[in-house]
Parts: sequence; structure tokens; C-alpha cells
Amino acid sequence: MILLADALRSPVVSDTAATSATDTAATSATAPGSGDVTGSGSPGPVSSADSSFADSIPSAVRVTVVGIGADGWAGLAPTAREVVRGAAVLFGADRQLALVPERIDGQPVGGRRVSWPSPLLPALPRLLAGHAGTGAQAGQGELCVLASGDPMFFGIGTTLVRLLGAHRVRVLPHPSSLSLACARLGWAVDDVDVVSAVGRPLAQVQAALAPRRRLLVLSSDRATPVEFATLLVGRGYGESLLTVLDRLGGPDEAYQSAPASAWVEAGARAWVRAPAAVEHPGGAASAVPPGSAVSQGSVVPQVPLREPADLNVVAVEPVPTPSAPHRSRTPGLPDDAFEHDGQITRREIRAVTLARLGPVPGELLWDVGSGSGSIAIEWMRTHGTCRAIAIEPRAERADRIRRNATALGVPALRIVPGRAPEALAGLPAPDAVFIGGGLTTPGLLDACWAALGGRGRLVANAVTLESEALLVSWHARLGGDLVRLSVSRAAPIGGFTGWRPARPVTQWTVWPAAHRSVDPSKM
Repeated sequence: MILLADALRSPVVSDTAATSATDTAATSATAPGSGDVTGSGSPGPVSSADSSFADSIPSAVRVTVVGIGADGWAGLAPTAREVVRGAAVLFGADRQLALVPERIDGQPVGGRRVSWPSPLLPALPRLLAGHAGTGAQAGQGELCVLASGDPMFFGIGTTLVRLLGAHRVRVLPHPSSLSLACARLGWAVDDVDVVSAVGRPLAQVQAALAPRRRLLVLSSDRATPVEFATLLVGRGYGESLLTVLDRLGGPDEAYQSAPASAWVEAGARAWVRAPAAVEHPGGAASAVPPGSAVSQGSVVPQVPLREPADLNVVAVEPVPTPSAPHRSRTPGLPDDAFEHDGQITRREIRAVTLARLGPVPGELLWDVGSGSGSIAIEWMRTHGTCRAIAIEPRAERADRIRRNATALGVPALRIVPGRAPEALAGLPAPDAVFIGGGLTTPGLLDACWAALGGRGRLVANAVTLESEALLVSWHARLGGDLVRLSVSRAAPIGGFTGWRPARPVTQWTVWPAAHRSVDPSKM
């Protein structure tokens, strides 16, 4: 049996395939996190099964995931062809089913063909269990999923491994859109960041933008290139060369390049219906045979930009204007990078606080009394799989946090409106907790300590005498590090310059693992 995976439109699927002819839009929504960037992994281990899902599937069921490209049957390896030929049932979207011939040399290729539903994930247990018997009767002990491109690159292969366990899934990959795009551009695969915009806000690309850092965006549809170009212009990268690669690996593959500002202008008017063309880095364009390399600096006659295909990926090597803001992923963004009403952990204190919290890929932070969201946002920006929950009682501040998260590339930041400790009930257990506001609220510190469950770390900042006294008391009981941070800035004093001190911050950091047997409520 073959399940042909064309698109996972469910917002609860855990991985995303590229929207090219090779890695079609299999969408994901990881647990709260920022966008996915290659090299960052995925939240949680993928080798262990989701027990509730796996238990709903007969234990004898095995899944083979076969990658297929836009070149269809011709591009499949002999082993993959053998698996497809012997399938009892073919599941997939119409487009992918059409890539597999129904008969070859008079012999049927696979058995019954069924277009699968959308969203897919809720239906997977029924699909796998319902057709397991069919496969067994046909002599096939395995179910097989034909996925776009490399099933383990933002693809359904990763999802199935997470749901069923690695011991029940076999993967036969095909070249991914990343590999094909880099081959066309002459880019080293290990020197490119990748962000998927399939089923996710394009705003997440903000965190990945860096001068001269090559970036590949897996598009959601034909509108993504202009939306991305508009974002680049807004960030001060309008003259960056943006290349759109359509239908990679297919017979009608095409690609074209122009500055981001030119893409914005083209998208604002009626698209030119022109033959497939390539516009080379350097500003000129020409028709190029599919599979040819996009040579750097080629000079050929220019042609107008045409509307991208629905299946496309976008490549850019960002070049900032002199006025473009610098947005490092290292904690300590300027205060004016955030919209705030004065309730913000200032830049220097924020950098120290994030160093104490020590973000680790895949970990979850609670930012209690979040204010502007600066701590949670910078935590998430450190790595594509870092997650955070911002707890904030004031509605206008919660809205401001949401805007800041979107503007700084972490739109997946979860915002919980409400006052701690009540608002903490039912939240997933954190790996780290930061308390930046409301320290003196009865029961708050106790609730945060209990939530850590004897692991992780807790960092609390105090600016008032009352909150400082509370931290001094807890430090006396539990130890940890208690420090006072003071920052002074040069400012005019008459005709001279002097130091203007900001309010000092008392910071307490504690590691519960060192105090597993301690119950603060009994001290």
C-alpha cells in the first residue's frame, strides 16, 4: 500500500515540506515555537512514538515513505519503483497520483487509488488501520507513503516517525527542494538557512534575516515571493537579489531574479505572461533549459518578471541599506526594537538575564509578567525550536507583545492573558522561568518553583525594595546567585557630560536540581 503525500494542511502536523514541485506543501505546526530553520531540528525527539497515536494502529503495520519529484516515475530509483508497483492501495492528492502511471507494459502499477482527505493528521489512524488488512492480503506487510522530495526535510516522514516510532518507518528519499535550488544557484547546502512559510506566518523569516546570510524560503503559494519581497523592502533589504525557482525538477522548471523592490513593483501591477525565463544574478534574464545552473553574473537580454507558479521556492542573499536596522540573534536587541510603554527589561539587563536563563534548543520558557515580551522574544530568537509562553494580565500589553513577536520573527510566541499564579494553571511544564513582574503577588514564586519540578532554572528580577526583600529571603533559604546589576549612561550635565545611573536591578538565579528535597512552603 502506498500513501501518496501531497499536502498536509492540518495545523497540527509537526513538519512542513517545501512547496516546490519536489517538496510540496506538507504543512506543520510545531508546538509553540518560532519558525523552523534548517539545522535547528524539530521540537522533541522524532525517534520515539506518540503513544496515543501508535496504539491506535495495529502493531504489525509498518510504513515505507518514498520520496518522489516533479519528474515522477522516471525519477524513482528501482527500489522505490518496486515498492510502488506492489502497493495494494495508492493514497494521495490528485496531482501526485497523476505522477504515477496506472499501467506499465500492460501491468497495473499499484492497486486502488484514493485521494486522501484534508486535514490529514486526524484521519491518519483510520487510514493506516483501515487499509492494513488490504495490504496484508496483497502480500504487502508495509504501508507506504509517497512524499514530495525528501520526506525527512520538513516532510511527512518526520511526522510519521514522531507518531509511530522510527522502528516502524522506512524512508526512501528523493532530492529535496533545498538540494535542487542550491544546485541551480551554485550555493553550498551547508551554508544556507531555510525557513518554511507553508502553513505558518511568513513573519517568522524576520528572525533569520542577516546581511549576506543566504536564505531559502519554502513558499506557501504564488503570492509568497511578493510578500517576502515586501518584507525585505520594509527591513531595509530592498536591493537584495531575490530569485524565485518554480517547479523544481519538473519539465517546466523555471527561475527568475530581480531586486526585492522590483518584485514588489511587479506584484502591484498585472503580471506579464511571458515564457519561462531565468534572470541571472547581475540583473539580466534569459530562457534557460531545466536543470541548468544559474550562473553568477551572466549578461543576457532582460525580460519582464512573470507571476510565479504556485510551486516555488525563494532564494535571497540579503544586502542591507546603510539605514537598515541591525537585528542580531544574540540577546541584547536595542530597546527601540520593541514597542513598549516603559515596562521593558532594558537592553543590558536583558542580555544578562538571557545569559542566566541559558536558552537551549527545544526548551520552553515561561515569561511571567511579560510586559513588552522582550525576554520571551529574545529567548525564541536564539534558536528556531526554542519556545516561550508570555503571561501578561493587561490586555493592551498582551496586544503589544503580539505585535513585537511578529515584527521580530517569532509569531508563534504563545501569549496567555491573565494574572499569575492563577494563569499558570494547565500550562505545559517549563524548562526555565523568568519573573519580571508581580514578584510580590502571594504564591507566585511558590507556583513557579513547583512548576519546574526539580529541574531547569528560575531567574527573577526585582526593582523595588519589597520585591528585593522577597528575593533576599528566598536566596537565604535556597541559595543560588543573588546579584545587583547597575547601568549608567553618559548624558549631558550642563555643558559637560556625566554618568546618569538607571535604577539598579536585583537578580536571583536558582537551579532547582540542587534543591530537589527542599519545599519552600515549609521553610
